Order: sequence, then structure tokens, then C-alpha cells
Amino acid sequence: MKRQCDILLVACMFGAMLVIAGCGGGGGSGAPSSGNSSPPTSDGAAQNVAVVTVGGGPANRINLLFVTVIICAPGDSTACQAVDNVLVDTASTGLRIFASQLTVPLQPQTDSGGNPLAACGQFADGTVWGSMKLADVKIAGETAKAVPIQLIADPAFAAVPTNCSGIGALRNTIQAFGASGVLGVSVFRQDCGAACERNAIPGTYYACAATGCKPAALATGKQLQNPVALFGQNNNGVIIDLPAVAAEGAATVSGSLIFGIGTQSNNGLGNALVLPVDPTRGTFTTLYANRFYTGSFIDSGSNALFFNDGNSVPVSSGGTTAMPFCKQTFSAGFFCPLGTQTFSAMNQGSNAVIGTVGFSVANAESLFTSNPGHRVFGNLAGPVSGTAFDWGLPFYFGRRVYTAIEGKNTPGGVGPYVAY
Repeated sequence: MKRQCDILLVACMFGAMLVIAGCGGGGGSGAPSSGNSSPPTSDGAAQNVAVVTVGGGPANRINLLFVTVIICAPGDSTACQAVDNVLVDTASTGLRIFASQLTVPLQPQTDSGGNPLAACGQFADGTVWGSMKLADVKIAGETAKAVPIQLIADPAFAAVPTNCSGIGALRNTIQAFGASGVLGVSVFRQDCGAACERNAIPGTYYACAATGCKPAALATGKQLQNPVALFGQNNNGVIIDLPAVAAEGAATVSGSLIFGIGTQSNNGLGNALVLPVDPTRGTFTTLYANRFYTGSFIDSGSNALFFNDGNSVPVSSGGTTAMPFCKQTFSAGFFCPLGTQTFSAMNQGSNAVIGTVGFSVANAESLFTSNPGHRVFGNLAGPVSGTAFDWGLPFYFGRRVYTAIEGKNTPGGVGPYVAY
């Protein structure tokens, strides 16, 4: 997870129904080594709690976490619209909504010369293109005012620059994207930060004059923002609290997206294991099967665990085996071991604290064919190259997982960190 959505979320939603393959996402269904999975309280502090659901969404996919976001014209509490099926992603920053989902008038963002601004969002399996607008963003009882957001597939910005579309397949439809938008609530305040303020980087931000859209440097305050960091309170991070899922999965499950860490009676850190992450990349180290995965991250936008499985060591047998890849089209990109395998890994943050995590990997083909109505699974995993261990959405099942925002004070120290 770097800025400007590198490893991210939506990437892993692309593919046919059931296939959200090869893009990163979690499969840890083992019991948490620490943390608190109790439900939020029902007192007045619950205004900082939004209901989230895991299911197939508008494109009938697997393991996607959705929330409803209310978009308002800046300063106008009557010109508002609720958008359902917005993907919650802890590995990207910023709110991106499909233009087709909104009718409320939003103020365009412009550069110093008055030219409208646009953005190119890069995901692991493609890109999205659209205009930059300002909106008041409301989730549960929290509001962020005048937030820069992206309108994906804005018809007024139909021409996509080649240095955006050439990065990967264009995912400018809800069906291709798998959601009505994405709410990026990572450890970062902006999605690109100082790098995009200093340089005009192709594939990030653009100024659009009559002659076309060209890459532009953009001040951090005008970039896509983490809306949570702009809330008036409960603005130092988020907690995702999801129930455990049975081995055979479920059709759908519901949980909570809780704003703030240690700011209310329902968002205490408790005894959660705190892992400070790299301040520029948002990553930590995972030790698995005698290999160090130094670019690891926790990502609610990935639909399975994704890692380079060159030498898996099942805890149950003590033996050594490499898990086979699934061969059927509907399960391509996932692992298909002969039977469910149980593993153990260790995560370490920059504070040298180490925590053990247990997880299981089932045969994806068997899961899908035996449970055709299910869209939620806690034991999916798949292969990916490199030195990143992507702890995707199934890692969240049965846990409270914390994402602390950079520079914000919390009971676990100043962000950025993750905890569980």
C-alpha cells in the first residue's frame, strides 16, 4: 500500500462473478492473537458507528466490504444524496464515487489558473478516470466539510489521457469496478502527499484546459483526502469490526465501521497488538514459512490473503508443501490445496513487537461449487509475486482491526500504525 492507491483494493474486485483473482486480499480465519472483537456500545457515542456489509455488491463478487456514504453540496445540508455499495478500503486514501450515482451539484476543483482538475486512480488491475470536485461527506453521524473527491466516469471528462489509460485496463463502469465507489481510509491523510505536490506525475493528477488534460503538481490540500482525518471529532483512525465466518462461508455478514481510536466508550484500543508501519509506504514485516515479507499490509479492500507461497508449512502436519493454484476459470487466482490447510505467521512493526497470526486456506473451487449462494469466505488465499503479504478482508473476520492515521494522537501512540 503506497500512496495513490498502488496495491489497493478495488483492484481485486475485477473479474467475472466469483473470480476476484490474483489481486490481493485476505484469508486469515484463525483466532486473533490479541485484540477485542466485542460489538460497539449503544450509547450516544454510536453516532461514530456506520453499519457495513460484506457481500457480492452490484457486480456479484466475493468478499467485498460496503458502506453507505452521504454526499452533499458544500455548505448545503439539503442538497444531499446517499450512495450505497461504496467499498471500504484501508489500503488507499480518498473518496471516489461514480458520477452516475450523483445528481447533487458539486463545486469543481480548479488549479491556480482556473482549469478544472481531474484524477487518475491506479489499482492493481486497472485504472479509473474522472473529475475532481468538492463535497461535504457524511458517514453515520460524522461529517467532513469541503472534501476533494473524485467523480469516476464524469461525462464532462470523457477523454482519458493516454498516460492514464495506458497504465492498465480502464475500470470506468460500476460493473467493471464492482462497487459504486471506494472510501479510502488508510493510514495516510492524502493519497499522494508531498510527491505530487512537488512534481507533475503522470497517472495521478491533471489540469484540464481546452486543449486537453495534462499531468499537474497539486498541493496536498487539493489532493484526495482521507475523510476521517477531516471529521470534527473521532478523526484519528478507524476500526473495522466484523464477525467470524464459518468454514463454508455465508451469503452476507454485517459489522461496524467505527470512527476514532480511544475517543469514545466504544472505540478503545484495549489489549490490541500495535504495529507501527513505515511512514511512507504503510507497510510492516510478516515472517511466514521462513521468509520475510517486508512489504506487508492489512487491506480491507482485498478479497483474500495474497502472498508468494514458495514454501508453505502447514501447522497441522509440520510438513512442507507448495499449494497448487486453482485451474477453473471461476476460481482462477486463488489457491486450491487438496484440503483446508492451517498456517501460522508472525507480524512485526517498526517497534519490534511481534504477534502470531493463525489462518486457514481452503480449496476455492470446492468452496464456490459447494456453496453457490455464498459471497463471504474467511479462508480464501491466492498467489502474488514479490515481498508483500496482503492480509485482506478475511483477516478482519472475528477481529477488531484498527487503522491509525499519520500524525494523529491515539492511546497506542501517534499514527501511522495498524492494530488488532
